[in-house]
Amino acid sequence: MPLIALAVAALVIGFEQLLQLKFGAMGIIAFVALTVGIKARNTMIGGIGAVILVMLLAQSG
Repeated sequence: MPLIALAVAALVIGFEQLLQLKFGAMGIIAFVALTVGIKARNTMIGGIGAVILVMLLAQSG
């Protein structure tokens, strides 16, 4: 079990670093808002994070 948790944590940190590299601080803020919204079951915060991520993805494409 600890090995799985460690692997998941490493994947999350790697994904955050990729977001930071590609989209800057706003990508990290959007990802954190989306994650917090999902964990807290708060659709408003999660929706804001999702919208920001979509806008960043649309802008870069």
